[in-house]
Amino acid sequence: MKKLDWKKELKHLYQPSTREVTQVDVPAMNFLMIDGKGDPNTAQEYADAIEALFAVAYTLKFMVKKGALAVDYGVMPLEGLWWAEDMSKFSTADKSNWLWTAMIAQPPLITQAMVDTAIAEVRKKKNPASLSKLRFEACTEGSCAQLMHIGPFSEEGPSIERLHRFIESGGRKLRGKHHEIYLSDIRKADPSKWKTVIRQPMSPNHS
Repeated sequence: MKKLDWKKELKHLYQPSTREVTQVDVPAMNFLMIDGKGDPNTAQEYADAIEALFAVAYTLKFMVKKGALAVDYGVMPLEGLWWAEDMSKFSTADKSNWLWTAMIAQPPLITQAMVDTAIAEVRKKKNPASLSKLRFEACTEGSCAQLMHIGPFSEEGPSIERLHRFIESGGRKLRGKHHEIYLSDIRKADPSKWKTVIRQPMSPNHS
């Protein structure tokens, strides 16, 4: 059986430095996605989205492993895009108006037909509340700045400021949505050791 270590292949995107902000060019990638609104710490909608995403992601993994392709790969980590309709009111103090897309990257071998089959299988077995909202879509971020944040989400502020300073000091502008990649199992890991990739798309450098 062929093993695909996609996370290792994309190490520059999923294991950035904790010490310095790095610039990366993020190619088009396919994701399972669910959109929603509300505080991720308290909104049932967010918990439901994560349940549906992982149910389909793991169903796809086992379909590919047992099917004609016979490829084994690790399920990618949960990721999130975060924004607000009025970005001037995007505050960590009040997350009730946050808009988000929860998502999990899929290897290039995954097709829409496979996703449709996996969704049908999950619907038969569990039918999680947010399954009907799930879609399979490409996301192209292009030029981005990112770094690894170690510690609880509530202490991300200084890391985000570093990221923004890096972009602005290079004469670039922030664009797109604040992007986070969650590398730790927060149910088991000590919050002081949580690893989160913080990424911000930026305008191209015309120099």
